[in-house]
Amino acid sequence: MNDTVKRPSFGAVLTSHMAVANFQDGQWGPSEVKPVEPITLSPAAHVLHYASTCFEGFKAFRQPDGRVKIFRMDMHIRRMQQSARQLTLPEPDPEQLAAMVRAVINRCKDEVPEAPGALYLRPLLIGTMANIGAAATPSSSASLIVLASQVWDYFAGGMKPLRILVDDVNTRCAAHLGVVKTGGNYAAAMAPTREARAKFNADQVLFCPDGEVQETGAANFLLIRAGQIMTRSLDLTFLHGVTRDSLLKIAAENGYKVTERVFSVAEMLEWAKTGEAALSGTAAILAGVGTLIHRGIEHKVGSGDVGPLTRALRTQLVAIHQGLAPDRHGWLQDS
Repeated sequence: MNDTVKRPSFGAVLTSHMAVANFQDGQWGPSEVKPVEPITLSPAAHVLHYASTCFEGFKAFRQPDGRVKIFRMDMHIRRMQQSARQLTLPEPDPEQLAAMVRAVINRCKDEVPEAPGALYLRPLLIGTMANIGAAATPSSSASLIVLASQVWDYFAGGMKPLRILVDDVNTRCAAHLGVVKTGGNYAAAMAPTREARAKFNADQVLFCPDGEVQETGAANFLLIRAGQIMTRSLDLTFLHGVTRDSLLKIAAENGYKVTERVFSVAEMLEWAKTGEAALSGTAAILAGVGTLIHRGIEHKVGSGDVGPLTRALRTQLVAIHQGLAPDRHGWLQDS
């Protein structure tokens, strides 16, 4: 496809096949790879009434030699197991889930885009027990589905600085579920984000309950300046991003002092006067912040453009993804 042709939006195009496994009578059944098609659910399914669902999102990249490598699948699977435990869903077997991911990639290998594109993997776990009276009862049955989607360079038109509304009152989700990758957390952030776009032309909302910086509706938040990175220390209130973890390790190897702690909105705004800020996540990898909007006042971050340190860190991680730089941590796994 010519670069001048508009690409489909992220996640809008699915590959031809998916993998499915079902949990029943206390155990997981065998998985199968089948054409992508609608799934059948009882209208009383637990997931439809009590939001018993979690998911993961990670990428596989075509390497210069044509092979396809999966980035940090093991860490994503561990996080999905944690999400399942928090939601009292049947916990996926890690070996079975890894095999399902590989089976989808191998069935759809011809559909994996060349760099800078990638294959986005989306394992989904849902509670299927048919009982509308089970508000306080975990689902005894479940389905595990692995979807895949062709995705392309998130910044094909060039990186643009983001406008972020700082909300120092509200939370993104229930505090003990922040660490869980469940759809309800994303749904909870949609209305505030839409309102921020309408009122302030903001791209996302940075949730800072009680004035403590946390995360946006869909990404972790980093402060960056020469030789230093600061981000929120890990706790149950926000998602422990795999991209975040990867970037912090790369930064430390580059000689950055990495600080993980609770910090305030006031500290963030002071840092922004001369430093950089960025959002990290699987889709964009690292996206620079140009403006922070707090209580109606716009605060320019550094020059107001995507900072050079942000660009450099993103470039380093992308090079590892694509097999253009050494993978010193064994992050790229065979498909």
